[in-house]
Amino acid sequence: MATTKAFVLIETAVGKTRDVVMALNRVKGVASVDVVTGPYDIIAVLEADDLNSVGDLVTGKIHTVSGIVRTVTCLAVSGH
Repeated sequence: MATTKAFVLIETAVGKTRDVVMALNRVKGVASVDVVTGPYDIIAVLEADDLNSVGDLVTGKIHTVSGIVRTVTCLAVSGH
């Protein structure tokens, strides 16, 4: 079965990036977490069985992490 992949661009509160990274690394379905430069602080890659599962992961597990100010979710439409 194909996996649905999404990239979540995350803006964190000042001084909270490290705490958010640690919390995200404990979430099932989060394939990777990287601290980046630019307008966002973190990019997380999510992998789930389908689009609904990605949505549940973002709203139920990502948005509830303390220190996250804003997210933008980008669904991957193709990959190798």
